[in-house]
Amino acid sequence: MNLTDKKIFISAAGAGMGYSVAKMALDAGAEVYATDLKLEGLEELKSLGAKTETLDITNENLIQDYFSKSPNFNGIVNMAGWVHHGSILDVNKNDWRNSFLINLDSMFFVIKAAIPGLQKNGGGSIVNMASLASSVKGFPFRAAYSASKAAVIGLTKSVAVDFMSDGIRCNAICPGTIETPSLHERMDVMAKKLGSKKAAEEWFVSRQPMGRLGQPNEIASLIIYLLSDAGSYATGQPFIVDGGTIA
Repeated sequence: MNLTDKKIFISAAGAGMGYSVAKMALDAGAEVYATDLKLEGLEELKSLGAKTETLDITNENLIQDYFSKSPNFNGIVNMAGWVHHGSILDVNKNDWRNSFLINLDSMFFVIKAAIPGLQKNGGGSIVNMASLASSVKGFPFRAAYSASKAAVIGLTKSVAVDFMSDGIRCNAICPGTIETPSLHERMDVMAKKLGSKKAAEEWFVSRQPMGRLGQPNEIASLIIYLLSDAGSYATGQPFIVDGGTIA
């Protein structure tokens, strides 16, 4: 799982799984281009050797400008996402549009801008963050989120088939519940209903067949494999890493 001489682009790299991917890619020898909406988290990656930049991946013009000024990449990792909580009756039009803008449209912008460079490099690997909450499995109060992540799987498979002859692989990751800053934000919201943060944490853990939450590095290690030459036979797949939820 050596990434020496590979240039890897990563969105939402400032925290959580995105940060873990960036850190592990650096450790594997990659030249890492780490982006996020905020500087927070990127500064530490910069001190470790990553090339960092704030980037709004929901803005197509900014994406086109970023890739026009960047080198041709060998790997693209689309990590940005947003979780809306609610059934379809709770989703207003703005929530619905934002779910697709952040979770899906951003990938459309990035992949479209990145593919010419991947083609010039003779191929490469694209990894998209989907979710177990998608076409894989239904969960309560995830109507907009699940719909957008199901579309990520569809986009992933389409890109894999369309560009296989160019040596470009495209895969999706479908994690279960991973302990990230985003999850802790949702725990804080639930804590108000359950009476304490501890009760909220216990509620999330109680849903896990393994009796624990997944950790960012457990997802990042699979992404590093898919970016590396070791994963060169894998494409068009939604990789499920869920602690046994759908076993």
